[in-house]
Amino acid sequence: MEKEKIDRINELYRKSKAEGLTDVERSEQKVLRQEYLELIRRNLRSQLNNIDVEEKDGTVVNLGEKYGTKKGH
Repeated sequence: MEKEKIDRINELYRKSKAEGLTDVERSEQKVLRQEYLELIRRNLRSQLNNIDVEEKDGTVVNLGEKYGTKKGH
């Protein structure tokens, strides 16, 4: 996410605490937050899909192949 969007999220947050937001600003804040959360989820999913775990029996299982959307190596 671009720095400008993150700065805008923070600016809207500060304004909401200080004086409140207009309906347009509230809507903008909601859209920006949704975009930010989707980016965080996508990054986390990507990281989890690349983790290998060694099971008690010695086999190595890729979490993305076991639980996620990753299809083989």
